[in-house]
Amino acid sequence: MAKIKIDFVSDVACPWCAVGLGGLLEAWRRLDGAAEIALHFRPFELNPDMPPGGQNTIERLMQKYGYTRERVQANRQVIEQRTAAVGMPMRMTDENRSYNTFDAHRLIHWAGLQGQERQIALKKRLLETYHHENLDTRDPEVLARAAGEAGLDEAEAREVLASGRYAEEVRAEEAEWRSRGISSVPSLVINDKYLVSGGQPPDVYEQVLRQVAAEG
Repeated sequence: MAKIKIDFVSDVACPWCAVGLGGLLEAWRRLDGAAEIALHFRPFELNPDMPPGGQNTIERLMQKYGYTRERVQANRQVIEQRTAAVGMPMRMTDENRSYNTFDAHRLIHWAGLQGQERQIALKKRLLETYHHENLDTRDPEVLARAAGEAGLDEAEAREVLASGRYAEEVRAEEAEWRSRGISSVPSLVINDKYLVSGGQPPDVYEQVLRQVAAEG
């Protein structure tokens, strides 16, 4: 059986990363065991300098990209349709806020040490926490509760957050992927050879995975 390694460089704050993850998981399901996939989430921060309490998301996008409010709203409609289509629904309002996600990445790293399924479960739960519930991902209680809801040990998650554990590992991974040319997310690096950028639909990921599997 072909083995496929996927480094999924992304951020919990990125709605297109939810589109991409939902699409990838559906494509994986469609493979129906045709390949053995090792999925690893790699950290990327869209808002590394976000202050405590965050910032209104519409205002942030208008400032960062020079968008009009109307363009932000139009983009949101597209994203809501795309995420809903892959089982990753979002709830976007004028009051949504953007938050820093560094501690979320520390928890995702910790979850990965406990296995692929646990890491996927936490990543999905944190995307839901951020984009559907719009809770503050700097708040350790929000993060620890999400870990518990994803099937991880909530008390250990709280200890990881309080101790600062895995901060150096996350910083090193962020720097590594930047040095490898990753400047936007989601970016999927497959078998250290192929790059698939952007939140793609399941058909695109399925085609790529089948081609890579056919190479053996």
